[in-house]
Amino acid sequence: MTHTEAAFLPGLELSRILYEEAVRPILEAGFPGLPYAAARIGPGSEVLGFDTARSADHDWGPRLDLFLAADDVAAHGDAIRRLLADRLPKEIRGWSTHFHPAGDPLDPVGHLEATDGPVSHRVFAYGIGDWLTREAGFDASTAEPAVRDWLAMPQQRLAGITGGAVFHDGPGLLTAARRRLARYPEQVWRYLLACQWQRISQEEAFVGRCAEVGDELGAAVVAARLVRDLMRLSLLLERRYAPYSKWLGSAFAQLDLAERLLPSLRGALAATDQPERERHLCAAYEAVAIRQNESGLIDPVDPSPRPYHGRPFLVLHAERFARPLAASLTDPELCGRPLTGAVDQWADSTDLLMGADGDALRAAGAAMARR
Repeated sequence: MTHTEAAFLPGLELSRILYEEAVRPILEAGFPGLPYAAARIGPGSEVLGFDTARSADHDWGPRLDLFLAADDVAAHGDAIRRLLADRLPKEIRGWSTHFHPAGDPLDPVGHLEATDGPVSHRVFAYGIGDWLTREAGFDASTAEPAVRDWLAMPQQRLAGITGGAVFHDGPGLLTAARRRLARYPEQVWRYLLACQWQRISQEEAFVGRCAEVGDELGAAVVAARLVRDLMRLSLLLERRYAPYSKWLGSAFAQLDLAERLLPSLRGALAATDQPERERHLCAAYEAVAIRQNESGLIDPVDPSPRPYHGRPFLVLHAERFARPLAASLTDPELCGRPLTGAVDQWADSTDLLMGADGDALRAAGAAMARR
């Protein structure tokens, strides 16, 4: 059977089968007593649970992440890779375990058909501290994140670290790290909510102003930005990490608030005139504002839209939510901090958010805090 004929299985299920039926018995026989964790976490649509048959056309298949102590990686990492290459089955549930080398420019698909030689597999052994430092910017297996760590971690990285599945964790360090990073501490959460409301307050009046001068395209673009910010705010209110843009709508659709908000957000995007666009945006503002009030983090704020000063268009005046949230902060590292937020609230470059290391992200965040 070729991979094009195999029935699609969610990637996490395929990883679980790979571990339980193949990798675990090989490790038990070849490295008895070796402490490790086995998981499928980090980057990848399957980690978020959003993979489909389309995902199988690149960088997808029977994959597994092994996490060991740094000394054990140095002592056994290469031997583990060779042993798995020699003993892994050629396929799992019809999906080949043999891949092109990572980064191969001639690799349009990612996986190859079964081979008679060693398997070029994607079971990678990492030092847990090194992997967490690369993904989160610090070693969360041994330390609690500080405020500066939280603000330097893009939500899509946090979603990858805390999502996916752990199939075995002998040392317990991976589980401890995922628990530490599972949700923002309350003070950081309050600050990020304030910053997200501030983002909305900065542009909510521009929709009407663009339309007033006949710029319908500009009005639609600003409305789309506000819809995106409302979606990310809704995820934040329900303490869910926002993934990258490809899966933002899929993650949003899982929220309790989504059913109430979706008609308004879709309506704002589909609107072809300002009255309709404003009506839908105001309905969305009000729904999210009510959800903020329900959180109990601050005293209730009137969620109804109102005119933008003396101009003839309606807005929420979202700063009415940002200010009391900021005023409720007691952490000395957050009190008085500019409402620029975490790195992915003021930047959306993939090369920065997914490519930069933790030191660079913390330095950028510190520079923003000095504004």
